[in-house]
Amino acid sequence: GAIAGLAAITPASGVAGPIGALIIGVASGAICWYFSIKVKNALGYDDSLDVVGVHGVGGLVGTLLAAVVAVGALQGNNNNVGDAYSWTSQLGIQALGSIFAIVFTAVVTIVILLVIKHTVGLRVDESEESIGLDQSAHGETAYND
Repeated sequence: GAIAGLAAITPASGVAGPIGALIIGVASGAICWYFSIKVKNALGYDDSLDVVGVHGVGGLVGTLLAAVVAVGALQGNNNNVGDAYSWTSQLGIQALGSIFAIVFTAVVTIVILLVIKHTVGLRVDESEESIGLDQSAHGETAYND
């Protein structure tokens, strides 16, 4: 919960007041839990540190809610937004920026993965994996037996 809250409040830290920060914290805690537990299990992807569910989803929640919590009624600081934009139009701008960031990151990640796959490889040998990478790559064990 705490890390999800930090990931979510970061994009809105310049515009969220105390009430807005509370809204973002509660929303991100619930949504990140749902993605880290329910969605990950349903889709079956491997994310042992819940990076997608906590940082990715938390950052997205905070980015989108920044437009909502910046309004004066929630003690937000919408001075940087100006009168030309309402919170709904700013939400659209935030969503468009988020979509761009997700697509850009996915494309760059795929390129990096392809380069790694064709150079050093994405996986270790089965024998190294069964021994454990702590032992096979570093000559150490993770825990004292």
